[in-house]
Amino acid sequence: MSVAPTFGVTTLPTVANEPMRNYEPGSADRAKLKVAMDEMAAAMPFRVPCIVNGRQVTTGRINKQINPADHSGKPLCEYHEADAALVQEAIEGALKAKQGWANLPWNERAAVFMKAADLIATKYRYKILAATALGQAKNCWQGEIDAAAETCDFLRFGCTYVQQLYAIQPTAHAPTTWNRMEYRPLEGFVLAISPFNFTAIGANLTFVPAVVGNVTVWKPSPMAVYSNYLIYQIFKEAGLPDGIIQFLPGPAEPIVGAALAHRDFAGLHFTGSTFVFRTLWKQIAQNVDKYRSYPRIVGETGGKNFHLVLKDADVDNAVHQSIRGAFEYQGQKCSALSRLYVPKSMWENSFKAKLLAEIAKITLGPTSEFEHFMGPVIARHSYDKIMSLVDAARKEGGDILCGGTGDDSVGFFIQPTVIETKEPRSVTMVNEIFGPVLTVYAYPDDEPLESVCETIDTTTEYALTGSVFGTDREAISQASNLLRNSSGMWYTNSKCTGAVVGQQPFGGARGSGTNDKAGSMSIFYRFISARTIKEEFLPLGHYSYPHMG
Repeated sequence: MSVAPTFGVTTLPTVANEPMRNYEPGSADRAKLKVAMDEMAAAMPFRVPCIVNGRQVTTGRINKQINPADHSGKPLCEYHEADAALVQEAIEGALKAKQGWANLPWNERAAVFMKAADLIATKYRYKILAATALGQAKNCWQGEIDAAAETCDFLRFGCTYVQQLYAIQPTAHAPTTWNRMEYRPLEGFVLAISPFNFTAIGANLTFVPAVVGNVTVWKPSPMAVYSNYLIYQIFKEAGLPDGIIQFLPGPAEPIVGAALAHRDFAGLHFTGSTFVFRTLWKQIAQNVDKYRSYPRIVGETGGKNFHLVLKDADVDNAVHQSIRGAFEYQGQKCSALSRLYVPKSMWENSFKAKLLAEIAKITLGPTSEFEHFMGPVIARHSYDKIMSLVDAARKEGGDILCGGTGDDSVGFFIQPTVIETKEPRSVTMVNEIFGPVLTVYAYPDDEPLESVCETIDTTTEYALTGSVFGTDREAISQASNLLRNSSGMWYTNSKCTGAVVGQQPFGGARGSGTNDKAGSMSIFYRFISARTIKEEFLPLGHYSYPHMG
């Protein structure tokens, strides 16, 4: 195979975060998004095939992605499901395509994804937002944060990070010697398993391995198939060669099982539940003897995130930040606020009343109605799980201060729920919920900060995001130190959601994942296998050492 020549050292354009659109009433952006949503709703259901080696594959095994706001209405799409045999075909095709992709000059691979970002920011902005709204129940603000801005940021900043990574070279060279580093792709293929809650994550889980020369088998969430399919189509329009990313919607067991059983399985890029990630890790361990190399395992999983309010905090700020952290996108973020710790006197004298008064203003409705802060949760199983946990808290003695009810007659709507608990290790303080449920523990005013932080640190297995609210720098610093390992994302006087690519690299440890920090250079290290190269320009005159005379 011929090797493409390189005639210059290229540098990428300077990147910045994609500017957010507000979609305020009367704006052109709002009108264009409304048109896109109306057109998409009228054209539903869309047909989505599997994509193997650039070929559309219709398997005849059909499943549906519903609209969570109208679960008995027309589905957003009907998609063909892959099976183990198709996975095998996809893997073999990807491996055949890999060498040509890996041999491309770096700037050619980067150009594909930089172009994709520009297509998303312009030509496809409203379409990808409409798909995310109708299929994943995100309002226009949450959709803009995710499907437009964050997707563009992942692609643009990611290319910049790879450029910086490739530039890291040895600085010391012995006389007549030249040392250098080569950042090879992994030997094999990467399996990407993406979640429903962020369209951008589907793009990033596939882009990260691909931009450094890998090939990827992509299993999207059944609840995000259509938006993810649009991302794949945009990558293709931007110039991605056939076979580099294979798009395989369908049931997890046959798809994932076939991939993990393959000798050339080289890496897992996963976002989803802690239970599933641990299950996959065990499967990989059981198969380790058959693999060509030790697979790279990268996962971002669950969270049980907290706000710690100190006695001198700005109450209004902590209230508003907590409402956003707990209830934006119906709490369906791995970073969503779930545990709130407030001094007892502050809680009883002001915080509680202000929190409940503000929550009472929140309205629920379908994303096609722009005035709502919240929409439905994603699916029947989510609705049932959330309501069962609220019921468990009630039976355990938790005080349901607001919400605690739902309506699943048309869509999967759950009212924003606040539970006050007297027991800091009660069921909804421990278990991940992934819904609009916030549990509050009012800790005694005289309880030492060390004790409060120990409770926060040891209550759950997770360590994703956490925030402290206060003004005393000594207390803030003390809380930060005591909770150093309680979260991979730490915020001061800011909610625990909303990490921005290029500003706050995202990830957590313990039960929350491998903390490889999406949105930073470090994630790319996991999908390369470095080779050290040493070249001597002059021959060695003799094998003996100088001390031998």
